[in-house]
Amino acid sequence: MDYFCHFKIWVLTLCLISQSGCGFYLPGSYPHKYNVGEGLSVKVNSITSIDTEMPFSYYSLPFCQPPDGIKDSAENLGELLMGDRIENSPYRFKMHVNESEVFLCRTGPLSADNYMLLKKRIDEMYQVNLILDNLPAIRYTKKDAYLLRWTGYPVGIKVQESYYAFNHLKFKILVHKYEEANVAGVMGTGDAAEVIPTIGDRGSDIPGYMVVGFEVVPCNFMHNAQSVKNTKMYDKYPSLIKCDPTTVSMPIKENEPIVFTYEVTFEESDIKWPSRWDAYLKMEGSKVHWFSIMNSLMVITFLAGIVLVIFLRTVRRDLTRYEELDKEAQAQMNEELSGWKLVVGDVFRAPTNASLLCVMVGDGVQILGMAVVTILFAALGFMSPASRGTLITGMLMFYMILGIAAGYVAVRLWRTIGCGDHKGWASVAWRAACFFPGIAFFILTILNFLLWGSRSTGAIPISLFIVLILLWFFISVPLTLIGGYFGAKAPHIEYPVRTNQIPREIPAQKYPSWLLVLGAGTLPFGTLFIELFFIMSSIWLGRVYYVFGFLLIVLILLVVVCAEVSLVLTYMHLCVEDWKWWWKSFFASGSVAIYIFLYSINYLVFDLKSLSGPVSATLYLGYSLLMVLAIMFATGTVGFLSSFWFVHYLFSSVKLD
Repeated sequence: MDYFCHFKIWVLTLCLISQSGCGFYLPGSYPHKYNVGEGLSVKVNSITSIDTEMPFSYYSLPFCQPPDGIKDSAENLGELLMGDRIENSPYRFKMHVNESEVFLCRTGPLSADNYMLLKKRIDEMYQVNLILDNLPAIRYTKKDAYLLRWTGYPVGIKVQESYYAFNHLKFKILVHKYEEANVAGVMGTGDAAEVIPTIGDRGSDIPGYMVVGFEVVPCNFMHNAQSVKNTKMYDKYPSLIKCDPTTVSMPIKENEPIVFTYEVTFEESDIKWPSRWDAYLKMEGSKVHWFSIMNSLMVITFLAGIVLVIFLRTVRRDLTRYEELDKEAQAQMNEELSGWKLVVGDVFRAPTNASLLCVMVGDGVQILGMAVVTILFAALGFMSPASRGTLITGMLMFYMILGIAAGYVAVRLWRTIGCGDHKGWASVAWRAACFFPGIAFFILTILNFLLWGSRSTGAIPISLFIVLILLWFFISVPLTLIGGYFGAKAPHIEYPVRTNQIPREIPAQKYPSWLLVLGAGTLPFGTLFIELFFIMSSIWLGRVYYVFGFLLIVLILLVVVCAEVSLVLTYMHLCVEDWKWWWKSFFASGSVAIYIFLYSINYLVFDLKSLSGPVSATLYLGYSLLMVLAIMFATGTVGFLSSFWFVHYLFSSVKLD
């Protein structure tokens, strides 16, 4: 008991030291207490659009700039890869101090280029994304008595033939009064309340507040540009401003300036700090989401159970009948009956392109392991939406570390196929380290040239490309080679039967075996197509994906179904004396990638109707292709390894001479 107490104290001490005096909070962001009148700074992210899927810098448009210059905020690797460019903004508030008619700036006369660019961004439905205390600005609209939530606000709107930029913003900031003595009370951690340090001065009676909501209403107001010619930033606008989001009054015109203003009100709310993300997570369709997921899980579990029961009963009956016969009857049975017993001398014959199969299986183990660990950490709350970019960063980190598993599996499988031969293991490990990352770099480089040509912030900078290449060759590749070394040292898996020198002729089949293999992918696709819709909506429609617990369940079900489908297909092929099961077992479950890619095209046609231009469509298809290749490697690996185990177990369970 004493050791356990000491362990808890050490863990808590390390957490406190690592947080430098701030309370530890699992999802990755920390409550901040603001005193009345304390400054609040708004940040801006890249402007985005579901029409083009290409982000651009906020300051690429003629918006007001901060008086102390544009400064980049600290960005992690994931944010850069996602195209986020977080910068400071001129919007500044004072905690719990309402302000109205605040003059921000008067731009210079719109040049022809800026005028055309602004009109183009309005046509492409670009959204401005603001951030306050790590909360994105949220906008509420009503449609048919339904309250819709959107992150960000449009750059402007087109009415008939005129374009209107939203030049006045009405902010509402929800705050929760800080009443607890320490972070533990705020976070609800209970027993640890006395040891987690306070935020701010202990014992201070000055009231403080935490930001729990950030709402924005964009308006277009008829400003008088001449009346503010000498007005300074943050001064009072000379006349009353009424924000009416339902009307527009001042179109943008070439060679005329734009005046920007804003107002801010603070409102006390009962929302607790840990619940402040609920407004973003409870987007429309949540009931349909939960119902669809549960329905899908029940149907797939039922189907998987039927397949498993039928399969186990068939194999067990076959083995029982065979083992009950004496040797003479077994010999007669081998002569009279067809089936998997007749391919005993060929079932472990090395497949064509054996090294490629080993490399793909090794990479599949690496991708599947990355997916499981990432989703598990996300389900536990370590990669919440509040921690921008951590999901992508975590995926890259886990992928590099799991290079050890890729090298080990690829080399050990290579040695097993070669009956223990060490020759060529380094080549297999090297190819496992470069095969899938090489494909990914090739696709991303092509897409990056398109983004560079469009001057999008989604383009990966040259410096980041160099960093990724260094991470690949100095971390991922060495770890994969280390894994390959251990795979070469590990004992290979010995086959239970000998392989004949002359391969057995495969009887002609009524239907092509590959047709059955390609059709097998429909069952794994049924486990994930509903979840796939929500994932793609979060990627391409800017929605927040948060049900990682359900995603973890779906992933587990997918692995089970892939294993079962591959087992059934392998057994069926062996029963018709088709001993070439290696690649077919891989693609039996890996063929789900074909249906996912077809679904991606369907999603592009029917759900992304507004996606405009060949560049946007090429980006979408390029990223979709990369996604389905990763899924094919992961699901194919599950199918192959389960089939390999089954075939090895099947032929080692009976005596076949």
